[in-house]
Amino acid sequence: MTLSILAIDTSCDETSAAVTQGTTILSNIIWSQASLHAKWGGVLPSLAQRKHRQRIDWVISRALKAANKKMTDIDAVAVTVGPCLAVAGQVGIQKAKEISIKHHKPFLAVNHLEGHVLSPLALPKSKRLTKKQLPFPAFGLVVSGGHTDLVKIKQIGQYQLLATTQDDALGEALDKAARMLGLGYPGGAILEKMARKGKDNKYSLPLPMSGRESEGRFSYSGLKTAMWKLTESEKKNGFLRKSQIENLAWVFQDKAFEHLIRVIKYQIQKEPAKTLLVGGGVVANTELRKRLRQMVKELNLRVCLPYSKRLCTDNAAMIGVAAYFKAKRGEYEKEINKVERVPRLSLDQTPPWSD
Repeated sequence: MTLSILAIDTSCDETSAAVTQGTTILSNIIWSQASLHAKWGGVLPSLAQRKHRQRIDWVISRALKAANKKMTDIDAVAVTVGPCLAVAGQVGIQKAKEISIKHHKPFLAVNHLEGHVLSPLALPKSKRLTKKQLPFPAFGLVVSGGHTDLVKIKQIGQYQLLATTQDDALGEALDKAARMLGLGYPGGAILEKMARKGKDNKYSLPLPMSGRESEGRFSYSGLKTAMWKLTESEKKNGFLRKSQIENLAWVFQDKAFEHLIRVIKYQIQKEPAKTLLVGGGVVANTELRKRLRQMVKELNLRVCLPYSKRLCTDNAAMIGVAAYFKAKRGEYEKEINKVERVPRLSLDQTPPWSD
């Protein structure tokens, strides 16, 4: 019988709970705080923690109801332990511990980045995961607000880091560029819309780390600085025209994605694998999806993307699916009192209490 898992994620500014059964999503409830943090231009940790505490019980109740499950039907509890905004992640961890103890349910501690990597394997009840979708070794790519990571997946649970974030992650860089253009927060999605109407011959920006793809690093700080200088030079009386904003959005997004693709292509051409699993909030970007599909076609690979853009952003369903594979390997936490948040946990690390 396939395990039914209640999964919780409070890693940043979404309060989420889900019920999964194997790789099937029975429910996935997400309550976003994005509009509450907009006036601060970013996530305010104390506000995120407070809102998670206010909403966590409601979100869990909704997830169980939507899945038509009671706690007696649940086989295990899973939660994100990192990487995360520390005070936000702690809310979910504490709640998962309470549920585990009260209802005598096994406890699974999940790496948030592993959830993103495996998010293409999370499917609705109308679809089924086949062995053809799990050919390993494979590659995994996370492109989110906090992380830009490329890994080789030897098997689920075994990750080798091929390239990682040097400074700003891709999602963070897109948000910052949007802020420079006065598009608000979170701005990546608005930047994408503006870029669709932009032209490619109006402005020029440098390609990050051109010729240095072998170093295995994604870097956006230099591009961000160049964008700021260009934007300031184009302002007339302190303002930008709509056409200027569209063209500036286009050139920034173009260079940001070109850098990403160049590093990925260099790294994966050296490794024997045929599938690329992609997750993270930036994967919702239509232009990035287009470029990834073009890249894998050139390299004779197949790309697996989340079936819904709702699974690209932070959510508990992907945590439940990652937990399912941990459960299959018997990786339950025997002493949950030792489980704590690990804000800077990387994809190729194990939590300190597991050493």
